[in-house]
Amino acid sequence: MPLLGAVPVMLSAGERKTLKKRVRGAKTAHRDRLRAQIVLSAACGRDNARIARDLGISQDTVRKWRGRFAGRGLDGLADLPRPGRPRRISELTRAAVVALACQLPAATGVPLARWTGPELLAEITRAGLGCQLSVSSVLRILAEHPVKPWQYQSWISPRDPDFAARASVILDLYQGFYRGKRLRPGDRILSVDAKPSIQARGRCRPTAPARPGTPVRVEHEYVRHGALALLAALDVHTGTVFAAAPATTGIAPFMDLIGQVMSLPEYKDAPRVFVIVDNGSDHRGQAAVRRLQDAWPNAIMIHTPVHASWLNQVEIFFSITQKKVLSPNDFASLDELAGTLLAFVDRYNQTARPFNWKFTAADLAQLLARISAHEHAAQNPAELPEAA
Repeated sequence: MPLLGAVPVMLSAGERKTLKKRVRGAKTAHRDRLRAQIVLSAACGRDNARIARDLGISQDTVRKWRGRFAGRGLDGLADLPRPGRPRRISELTRAAVVALACQLPAATGVPLARWTGPELLAEITRAGLGCQLSVSSVLRILAEHPVKPWQYQSWISPRDPDFAARASVILDLYQGFYRGKRLRPGDRILSVDAKPSIQARGRCRPTAPARPGTPVRVEHEYVRHGALALLAALDVHTGTVFAAAPATTGIAPFMDLIGQVMSLPEYKDAPRVFVIVDNGSDHRGQAAVRRLQDAWPNAIMIHTPVHASWLNQVEIFFSITQKKVLSPNDFASLDELAGTLLAFVDRYNQTARPFNWKFTAADLAQLLARISAHEHAAQNPAELPEAA
């Protein structure tokens, strides 16, 4: 009886490109690379025996994947779905695991701050529901939903009764509006704040630079050489930063920095200069508003709501400074620290660009509505709809 000939394989340009990419890919699974090699060799006109010999596999394997590709294309190279073993853990037990994970441990009388896989298993077993469970089973059940009770996030709810109104003023300024009207040509917006108590930590051994296979090495022990503050004023429209590094914060350093900025013609002659600040002691309340306007009549101080410094764009600059200059902290003196900070500000200004701020007053209204609904649901659990 004559043997059947090998199934012919024809490749389109796209299929050939995809298969070659699988063969060359450093992260391609071995089985996928092998199947791609079989099809590429078959497309070159090689018979099954030669392909099997070249790749060190059986002819049956070559015949299988060659035939699947000829019949279904690239989809034929994927594994067929498998039924797998029937589930041994009941839906009731699965629901109990998820329900327990969605409760705080204190609510069930367990003296823990957070659930972990082993602790969840212990509690389920104590309740007589986990006779077929293991820690890995618990984690797989939670991954299906997904629920990760060992993780946590912190938040702070709005404390200011006028939070929305005060925050919206700042968000509207970022969008080019003030009190419902477009900003005038020449109006400027300054985002001002301080990063206090920056320590100069001199390491007890010199920091070693990176080498192949080895990161930068920083001695853990250090000597404190004092601390200073970084005061910064960010021009929201240009991204330019004006900065000073006094020994401490206070009214005088704040007014000195504002004076440094307001002495420039583009601010001194501006119709209005909006100065956005938080509620720090050096610029808090109406006394600070009057003090600023007495010195520069075109300056308008805008306070963020309490606990809302994230509305002040200069905080983004401080985050950049922390990552690029202060981590790791290795400075032999306060003078070195101050010089490095101010030199970084000069370097930053060479390529400064305004931040792409997208959060609007409308986004804030939606966020506050979600927070209100969440708090209402937490206080009134009986009103929650029953789970399907």
